[in-house]
Amino acid sequence: MKAITWLNESSGAVFYLLKVEAVRIRESAPAPLLTLITGPSEESRQVGKTKKELAERYIIRHRFWTELLARAKEKTKLFSAISPGKENWIGTGAGMYGLAFNFVIRKHDVHVELYIDRGKGAEEENERIFDQLGYSQKEIQKDYGDSLSFERLKGRRACRIARRLNLGGYRDEDRWPEIEEAMIDAMVRLEKVLKPRIRRLKNKSMKPGES
Repeated sequence: MKAITWLNESSGAVFYLLKVEAVRIRESAPAPLLTLITGPSEESRQVGKTKKELAERYIIRHRFWTELLARAKEKTKLFSAISPGKENWIGTGAGMYGLAFNFVIRKHDVHVELYIDRGKGAEEENERIFDQLGYSQKEIQKDYGDSLSFERLKGRRACRIARRLNLGGYRDEDRWPEIEEAMIDAMVRLEKVLKPRIRRLKNKSMKPGES
């Protein structure tokens, strides 16, 4: 029965599981009696639709990341060791534990970010790092040359500094080259302005004798 349910959720075809019995009334010849055990349902159709949409989304995003990473290698080594994935983000370390530079894409918008998340129970530490960078917010904005969004993300343990680009997303395939170039440029500048500050934070947090 589970196999039939799986087929109805995963395939465009329709499958039924029937129980066949032979019955007879008095002296009549035996006749088949079909009993439906399971078949397609609105729930299984909806599950199947959702799975199909997810699979399509994964394929599209993988193609987008493949193109972006190929372009990025021409301008920065930051993502040279990263492989394309199926999620809506790809990231690499920013030089300090729990900090990452991420590309993020949705259906019709994208952004690049420094994401601060040092793990479970590290909410206060995340906010401390975020605040230390935030003290230089005006200077960072000036050096970056464009507006950046400093987001404490209340209700979540993480914080981020992001550059948002309203150029389209993974559903706007005709604009992918423009979107990818803008994301790479935004990331190169974000790394340039934040990496030295992250390095200084890391050095300050080290105990004597650590390297």
